[in-house]
Amino acid sequence: MLSRTAENLYWLARYVERAEYLARTIDATLRVTALPAAYIGKTNEWDSALLTAGVAASFYQQYEEANEHNVVDYLSFSTNNPSSIRNCIEAARLNSRSVRTALTSEMWDTINSAWIELQAAWSKGASTREDLAKFLRFVQETSLRFDGSAYRTMLRNDAYWFSRMGVHLERADNTARILDVKYHVLLPEEEHVGGPLDFYQWSSILRSVSALTAYHWVYRETLKPWLIADLLILNDTLPRSLASCYGNLVRNLDQIGVAYGRQGPAQRHARGIRNRLEHSNMNDIFQHGVHEFIQEFIADNSRLGEIITKQYLI
Repeated sequence: MLSRTAENLYWLARYVERAEYLARTIDATLRVTALPAAYIGKTNEWDSALLTAGVAASFYQQYEEANEHNVVDYLSFSTNNPSSIRNCIEAARLNSRSVRTALTSEMWDTINSAWIELQAAWSKGASTREDLAKFLRFVQETSLRFDGSAYRTMLRNDAYWFSRMGVHLERADNTARILDVKYHVLLPEEEHVGGPLDFYQWSSILRSVSALTAYHWVYRETLKPWLIADLLILNDTLPRSLASCYGNLVRNLDQIGVAYGRQGPAQRHARGIRNRLEHSNMNDIFQHGVHEFIQEFIADNSRLGEIITKQYLI
């Protein structure tokens, strides 16, 4: 496979995953801000959404205040934000056109029809809460259709493995960032862990990663920070956990290594991260510091992306 084809497949999958994650983040933030002020406290949930998306600095270069209108516009529809949902879908469609022959017809139809609907129905954004809810559902359903099409229709070859690598690398970064915002930034120092604010913020985070129901299935307890961190970091039965993402990344990289007859730094780096996750426990993570652990993970995950690029995509 040409490195250009591999790169397009890899980034196509990343853009689709990123668009869905942003839609889930906005949806969860809307749920929390709809609560009475007594539950929300003094926090600005829209600030936390920007921090989670990693675009706070660029946002404040264009807007003075992080309110619902400004943040939703910037994360969803702004052409000035490279990571907005609109730009992610357009970039995904551009990448898919470049590798049209490497995609199944179902995958192409999903991306192309999403792009057409985006131009037709959402070119001017969402004017009401109802329109915004429809738009967020449209984005999530597009991602689910694309993911399902890839899983059900692609040959298990290098095209599939590069696509899956993009999904799991992006997913790991997203899960880590939302956890980091919660632990390090979002909860005010004067708030008690387990209070109303804490409960609703944790609920919103679990909704962002589609894990609220899974949490109750696994632990059968009320929301507790250490159990939520355990689920999202170490529990490899949850598809969006860090452990699950790296289990899949190692498998996909190993498949590529076998197909091309050689291993490399990407395989070694991914195995190192997976082994560290496998040999960690929540007591050690809390003792070391959740923020420090997640920051180290985000840096390592970003480094893996750089190594994959140098090894395969240039």
